[in-house]
Amino acid sequence: MNLSKDEEVKFRKLGINSVLELALLVPHTYEDYRLHEKLLPQKAQLIDATVESVYKAPNSIQITFFAHNLGHTVQGVLFRPKPYMLHQFKVGERDCYYGVIDCKQGHCSMSMPKKVSKVGMITPKYKTALRSDVMQRLVQNCLTKENLLHVKLREDIAEELLALHFPTDEFLQNKEYSEKTRKALKYTELFSYMQMLAGKRRYFESLSSQAKEYTPWSKTLPFVLTEEQLKAIEDIYQDLKKDVAAKRMVVGDVGSGKTMVILAAAYMNMPNRSVLMAPTTILANQLFEEAQKYLPQLKAALVTNKTKKTDLSPYDFIIGTHALLYRELPQASLIMVDEQHRFGTLQRNMLEKLVTEQALKPHFIQFSATPIPRTQAMIESAHIDVSLITTTPFTKDISSKVIHRNDFQALLLHVKAEIAKNNQVLLVYPLVEQSEAFDYQSIDEARGYWEKNFKNVYVTHGKDKDKEQVLLDFREKGDILIATTVVEVGISLPRLSTVVIVGAERLGLSTLHQLRGRVSRTGLKGYCFLYTNKKKSERLDEFIHTKSGFDIANLDLKFRKSGDLLKGIVQSGSRFKWVDFAQDEEIVKMVKKDLKAVSKPKC
Repeated sequence: MNLSKDEEVKFRKLGINSVLELALLVPHTYEDYRLHEKLLPQKAQLIDATVESVYKAPNSIQITFFAHNLGHTVQGVLFRPKPYMLHQFKVGERDCYYGVIDCKQGHCSMSMPKKVSKVGMITPKYKTALRSDVMQRLVQNCLTKENLLHVKLREDIAEELLALHFPTDEFLQNKEYSEKTRKALKYTELFSYMQMLAGKRRYFESLSSQAKEYTPWSKTLPFVLTEEQLKAIEDIYQDLKKDVAAKRMVVGDVGSGKTMVILAAAYMNMPNRSVLMAPTTILANQLFEEAQKYLPQLKAALVTNKTKKTDLSPYDFIIGTHALLYRELPQASLIMVDEQHRFGTLQRNMLEKLVTEQALKPHFIQFSATPIPRTQAMIESAHIDVSLITTTPFTKDISSKVIHRNDFQALLLHVKAEIAKNNQVLLVYPLVEQSEAFDYQSIDEARGYWEKNFKNVYVTHGKDKDKEQVLLDFREKGDILIATTVVEVGISLPRLSTVVIVGAERLGLSTLHQLRGRVSRTGLKGYCFLYTNKKKSERLDEFIHTKSGFDIANLDLKFRKSGDLLKGIVQSGSRFKWVDFAQDEEIVKMVKKDLKAVSKPKC
């Protein structure tokens, strides 16, 4: 639809960009300017009345009306009136007035009556930045069935929305929106949002459109890949064969085997070069070691801050930290970013530019260990392809339990027993230093006790410059590691059997799940203890019985609203007013299917 300059200004003032967004600015109330011959108790209504007298008191104006449609005298009262109000009521004049009428013992009064010119209409009222009458005119001019169908909205949804803005008597009878109305609002919100996401998607010609068959390589592995790992690898195989540069996000639960998907992608991209960026030196090291082990046919290079600047062009697979961004990189047709949420968008874009020549782009695959609700994954797929790995190669045996102060002695016995088995224990504290506003010990307060009573205790946190070395030393020689959530992603600790999270109710469920995922990485019997001073926490009680990260993501939605996908920040507070990620998967599927249908080119 083409907007006039005036309408464009009004859209900007409302903070909207489309007729769909205008349709979602629903009225907060309706005023019924039709004449009724019966009194509507406790409801605002219109009277056709002659003003019989006007009396001005210090803080009010009292008007006596004779309401012709009701055949009754009504006493109108204006409290704290503005000067202009007095001019609306002239003795002997007959007009229409609107307000709530209350009758007691035959005496009827109307508080704050106002003069009405639009008789015979149900008028919607909006809470927006525009004046009420201006908003009404904008809705009447722009919100038409023709305009809604023009933006490819389904006809039944369009009709349901129009009924909200141009209501019938039947619509007003309902105290709440019907299920059909709610569904229409949810559908429109998703349709508008996913259309916007699709509009942000850009298509570029790829540097390479060939892929090596992965089956011969997968048969050389000493283990069998899971069905979901193979599905993600197949998705990437199809991506690499396209002449359009792929943009894919592979989301896998903790320990789901994303590393093998990364290695498979590098293998399939042969003989072309691949680049992988990881958030920490430890993680880059681990991935480099796995590449040497499972991809001997590829010449791999490791790039960190400590690596000397050398010519990287002889290498097939370049693995590194953000140090890659400050190197001269040879052309690569596949870029991969592990733990993508740890890098800013600018860093990811920089890496892409470093390996690009002219207009051709590399295939780009992001990996994340933070599971997202399936509903969100489906919405994300409007602007980036998504592969989910929801299962793990082996079943983890982790017992989770909420503990309190009186469980401390039992916890100590457990820690001693695990150390005796040559297993390791991780203690996660919420703060590094003491805080009066906090009723849990900090690392500084707690470390003395553990260091006094146990050997081989290591301590690290986010501000610790040597944290990566501390983690490596702990992996080889430690019994107890005291840390903040710095250990959420990164190093593999094969002997770690127990994690104790202090002040667990303060952390998001996905963070708790990431920390729990640190233990039992090699099939050890694992334990996760959630220490809290709260007597009861429904969140924690549900968490300990939920194992899958994708179920955790849905559980997180139950306790806090989901975030803004378009800005890439999935945190509390949602841009969605009507959609509920935890419940509206079917509507998302419907929108996705409809968008696909309307975006197909016509023959």
